[in-house]
Amino acid sequence: MSTQNPAVVVDGLTLLWPDGATALDGLDAAFNPGRTGLVGTNGAGKSTLLKVVAGELKPTAGSVSARGQVRYLPQQITLHTYATVADLLGVRHRLDALRAIESGDPDPRHFDALADDWGVEERARAALASNGLPDLDLDRRVATLSGGETVATALGGISLSGAEIALLDEPTNNLDREARHRFYDMVASWRGTLVVASHDLELLDLMDETAELREGSLTVYGGPYSAFRAHVEREQAAAEQALTTAEQKLRTEKRQRVEAQTKLARRQRYARTDYENKRRPKTIMKARAREAEVSAGKLRGELDGKVDRARELRDRTAERLRRDPQVKIELPSPGLPAGRRVAELHDAGGRTIVVQGPERLAITGRNGVGKTRLVETLIRPRAVTQEPYATALTDRIGYLPQRLDHLDDDLTILETVRRAQPEAEPEEVRATLAGFGFRGDVVRRRVGDVSGGERFRVALVTVLLADPPNQLLLLDEPTNNLDITTVEQVVAALEAYRGALIVVSHDDAFLARLGIDTYVHVENGRFS
Repeated sequence: MSTQNPAVVVDGLTLLWPDGATALDGLDAAFNPGRTGLVGTNGAGKSTLLKVVAGELKPTAGSVSARGQVRYLPQQITLHTYATVADLLGVRHRLDALRAIESGDPDPRHFDALADDWGVEERARAALASNGLPDLDLDRRVATLSGGETVATALGGISLSGAEIALLDEPTNNLDREARHRFYDMVASWRGTLVVASHDLELLDLMDETAELREGSLTVYGGPYSAFRAHVEREQAAAEQALTTAEQKLRTEKRQRVEAQTKLARRQRYARTDYENKRRPKTIMKARAREAEVSAGKLRGELDGKVDRARELRDRTAERLRRDPQVKIELPSPGLPAGRRVAELHDAGGRTIVVQGPERLAITGRNGVGKTRLVETLIRPRAVTQEPYATALTDRIGYLPQRLDHLDDDLTILETVRRAQPEAEPEEVRATLAGFGFRGDVVRRRVGDVSGGERFRVALVTVLLADPPNQLLLLDEPTNNLDITTVEQVVAALEAYRGALIVVSHDDAFLARLGIDTYVHVENGRFS
């Protein structure tokens, strides 16, 4: 870790959820000036840590100190549907004050709120323009924006604030290729302290340091994510070799103990034979027997000690290996015939694209062109003037929206799944949740308290338990918030799925691995 003074220090941080579950337990952490990538599996506590540092959550115990103003971009920013563009930019109060003054209201409160920032509106519009959104109205609500537009606007607000410390939780979610690279340029020239929780490998390789939150501890490595991964792989290879050696040592000590015990047993048999045959005086044989017992006991103790030490070495070595819990995703087969039509997509120029059988179709395009609106016409009535649109030819459709705002934050994980699929057997629900990493009392956590990746898994469970199984899956930006391992598991599950699949995504690597049959690029209401 760098020797410079940390910009953020967390000391003995503990956070308990309202149900008593532990989110963070005695965590010590420090983030240096510069750019730090915060990594870890879904549910490790990355978002929770950032919320505590930002003041969004109050810790149960411990302290947080920050040298400078802190601005925070939450992972679930797209769920703030009632916020306006001005709210995302952080200028709502000053903008309202400026408009009140300009309308002739002389109330001193407005001047205090404005704080002489007479150019606030121009600065806000410039921030939008620099993030590729020059025509966005400052009064538009998040509910009317695409996910990418929402995130890009919020990132503009972070830059506009001039805060010394910025905490960003999955900032590239929903961003199209152009918006991502604009953000990468911003990060490359960042001045101050930047902490980014992300699974975006390209973004993480722009970092100066990588901090891993794992099993309740934070470890900081010098260098970007690729260097961190190389370090972990070398460390794990060495641990695997050490474990092999330790296990061999344990087997050897166990074998030598058995061999020694066999020799002792043989000697004891010979001694009993001598005693029974009275080959030596009785007093001498008893004395030798006592000596033999003491010697045998000492030897057994030494042998047991060697085995115990070998076992302890094996266990300590095994602890160095990473054994992350695995998520098991199995999509049920819907029995969809190859020639069965399940959906039609229509563009403004009269072109129609048909989806039939277990076909895989990807919808791409810039932020704000209407990709989400297009797929939502498959499950909601279409507005008369809305182009392009889609027609569903099956009612067995499973939909995972980009915002995941269809989930009730106040319900528990178990209640959410039971409400979505009330006919499912309780044992089946619990078994499926366990396969997705939700075991024991975890299923009683509020949906509003889980990470973005865990939220996605909860939503996916509700789709998987549909009876009969869905013939068509609609996935809108499914890799948002997922850790790298879970993305691998989602890909494997979708590769084995025998239903139709329509995916909206900016993640080219993800789409390439799905074996997409048809790419539909949306631009100005037309397909290409």
